[in-house]
Amino acid sequence: MIEKGMVVRSKAGHDRGGFFLVMETEGDFALLADGKNRPLDRQKRKRKKHLAETLVRIDPGCVKTDRQLRRALAKWNGGPDSEKEESDLGQR
Repeated sequence: MIEKGMVVRSKAGHDRGGFFLVMETEGDFALLADGKNRPLDRQKRKRKKHLAETLVRIDPGCVKTDRQLRRALAKWNGGPDSEKEESDLGQR
């Protein structure tokens, strides 16, 4: 069940594979932000069935700026703070 504060992965659409923070829920929809393509002031409205749950939760009240949100999601969205393994870099 998708709830406010969850980090989710998009399963469909142009943003497929990207990770977002659920800012609010509205029935079958969730309002998402990632701090880059979808900043806090222009959240994405997406059907919950197109989202995959993760076990990670972030308190939306603690994320006040897009920069803070990008840093919080960097581990999953491949930002500079993410840890890449050799297999991710195409090396063996």
